[in-house]
Amino acid sequence: MEYRHTPVLLAEVLKQLFPHPGSVIVDCTLGGAGHAKRIADSIGPTGTLVGIDQDDAALTAAAETLRLGQHVILVKGNFGDLDRLLIEAGLAYVDGFLFDLGVSSPQLDFAERGFSYKTDAPLDMRMDPTAGGITAADVVNSYQESDIARVIREYGEERWASRIAAFIVAARARRPVTSTEELVGIIKDAVPAAARRGGPHPARRTFQALRIEVNRELEVLSSALRAAVRWLVPGGRIVVISYHSLEDRVVKRAFADLSRGCKCPPDIPVCVCETVPVVQVLTPKPIVPGAAEIGENPRARSAKLRAAMKL
Repeated sequence: MEYRHTPVLLAEVLKQLFPHPGSVIVDCTLGGAGHAKRIADSIGPTGTLVGIDQDDAALTAAAETLRLGQHVILVKGNFGDLDRLLIEAGLAYVDGFLFDLGVSSPQLDFAERGFSYKTDAPLDMRMDPTAGGITAADVVNSYQESDIARVIREYGEERWASRIAAFIVAARARRPVTSTEELVGIIKDAVPAAARRGGPHPARRTFQALRIEVNRELEVLSSALRAAVRWLVPGGRIVVISYHSLEDRVVKRAFADLSRGCKCPPDIPVCVCETVPVVQVLTPKPIVPGAAEIGENPRARSAKLRAAMKL
């Protein structure tokens, strides 16, 4: 199957990121290189593009899309290790960072990855299966019931989290839950029929929660955003596309913290905290796709873009 990638909010990314000839740009979530191809075209032969991904299939596809050479560098890894990866790439500074979060379309489309509740597959959900670490099967079969409920409630914002956790524990007492199809069946049994009749697929929130837990997505994102800002030159840009409220909240909070000045109580006449803003937020409200883009690419419907500039 082709590793394709329809870049979301492409025009808006290019406007906010402002890649120009000679720029050093890091795409922290390379995927199929949809955004990266346009960025590479914009920075020209005098610029440098670094593409980071932890998925071997994405890196292979990107290598075919991009002309590799001294100006295009592909690095395998998780953006949670951003400092190490950029040192490995030989960079001294960065003009712009792009984070396009969430699961890429091919990861959803490749059934064997276990991300999708629509096809049967081993219950894995690791972004990089070769790196080891826990799988979604480990979570549902070894976590305490209360911890499963917490994961589903916090990361999936699922109102039936406690009930789903109880049904999972009851099911695994009979035999381990090892496939996406088994888990979907358990979730459907747990969610009351009236709640299943409307809204999204009843397993969507639970699958999102397990993916976030397995890959430590929110924890990694928060630290990576701050690392990226440290690498930026003054005037450098950071652009982040998120796809659910939890990711967007992390990005919004990080940008707010980094753009805040003095934190001293208002009754202190002279600042003693010496806190100064590090970035200027360029998007007071997130940029979202228009109806035409959503019509062409339905997976863009929940996208939100936020951008900031290093001071």
